[in-house]
Amino acid sequence: MIPVIDGLQYAKWSEKIFRQMRTGRVDAVHVTITYHETFRETVQVIEQWNRWFERFPNLIFHGRTAADVQIARDTERTAIFFGSQNPSCIEDDIGLVEVLHTLGLRFMQLTYNNQSLLASGCYETVDSGLTRMGRAVVAEMNRVGLVVDMSHSGERSTFDAIEHSTRPIAITHANLHSWYPVLRNKSDALLRALGESGGFLGLSIYPHHLRNGSACTLQDWCDMVARAMDLVGPEQVGIGTDLCQDQPDSIVEWMRTGRWTKAIDYGEGHADAAGFPAMPHWFNDNCDFENLRAGLKAAGLEQTVIDGVMGGNWLRFFAISFGTAQTDQTKECRVVALST
Repeated sequence: MIPVIDGLQYAKWSEKIFRQMRTGRVDAVHVTITYHETFRETVQVIEQWNRWFERFPNLIFHGRTAADVQIARDTERTAIFFGSQNPSCIEDDIGLVEVLHTLGLRFMQLTYNNQSLLASGCYETVDSGLTRMGRAVVAEMNRVGLVVDMSHSGERSTFDAIEHSTRPIAITHANLHSWYPVLRNKSDALLRALGESGGFLGLSIYPHHLRNGSACTLQDWCDMVARAMDLVGPEQVGIGTDLCQDQPDSIVEWMRTGRWTKAIDYGEGHADAAGFPAMPHWFNDNCDFENLRAGLKAAGLEQTVIDGVMGGNWLRFFAISFGTAQTDQTKECRVVALST
């Protein structure tokens, strides 16, 4: 059986949502555990997740390797893979890359909209590309098996990441700029380069990334999926919903402002609206993944292609991404991916 995998969520986690994951038969989710938090604050979030794993062992567990996706299927649970949407968690210490990987982090964005110590964000006027520290951190992420995520990064910085990374990078949650021209969505040229490098694209259902916003139709989104596969490759596209279920509006203010500004930052090209937008009616929560499968089928995609988008493609990417370069873990995970 092919798994169902979501490449990005940032919900207000609760037993209700964990049970919805099981109702929707979601086998694995990459969850954002940190935005602008320091290293110590990130560790506190991990402590909270450890308590959830202890309280709900029949629903969720901490995923670390691609093999854990099969364990999730076999035990009817959801594997939770940790990620960061900003490099704030490593502060200015490259040694914390390995420490956080040891603690379970598997994805890290090099920027969140703004210039960071590593690269430029998509809302900066000037994109200077990867910094000296950025190139060093990418090399360290490659070494330990921490995925380079460029979802909120600028175009030049993302091209640089593709060039300098020795492992395929990911854009875990974004769409096509040619389909809906906001700065968070990615150009066709960039997506072709991503595909040629073996990189991965997770397609978003967050309304600010959608044509017509919350009123975007499932058919329109599925047609966009087909176009993305033409650009990136049919085995290098999956789902990264960017679901922020049950989060209060104060959280989106934290996401946009962090500690760097006193004013709410919407960013150039961002919808000028406070708070979280309403999700499309065809995807409200984790119970609705079958709507996506049905929509892809109605759009004329073959079953094997649909299975890949729903999770099979992410599983292959996990298999080549999470192990260290010096161990046999990656080889073992490749076997799991190919036999699933």
